Amino acid sequence: MSVTITPATLDDLPALIQLLEMLFSIEQDFRPDAEKQRRGLEMLLGRAQQACILAARHPDAGIVGMVSAQLVISTATGAPSAWIEDVVIHPEFRANGLGRRLLNAIQDWAVARGARRLQLLADADNAPALQFYQHLGWQATRLFAWRKFP
Repeated sequence: MSVTITPATLDDLPALIQLLEMLFSIEQDFRPDAEKQRRGLEMLLGRAQQACILAARHPDAGIVGMVSAQLVISTATGAPSAWIEDVVIHPEFRANGLGRRLLNAIQDWAVARGARRLQLLADADNAPALQFYQHLGWQATRLFAWRKFP
């Protein structure tokens, strides 16, 4: 496949926001909001040492996939841990290894910065995503995600 994976830039924001709209429209906990997504993406891009957004680029179709990661310090491992989010592939480009390539690339980024654990969240109702992560060797934990809006 002629798709390349490169770091995203501010010029990529419109395409990344469209991908996030696709992702958030199928998740139970989030709703698409272009302005919020723009702000979040800009913040990630502004933290190059602690965060990364990778874009999958097709020469004709443009950006067809993305993944983001942020480093946090884990007291459980005594090292950085990468929090992976925004794993999304345009439907026309799924089932050809692109998701695996994006996750491998973000793992390489995280490991190069000292990460000893990768973690992500997936919507409990998104069976294809859950099967995909399990197929790639990700393990479900016994932890629940909780949230609160102050």
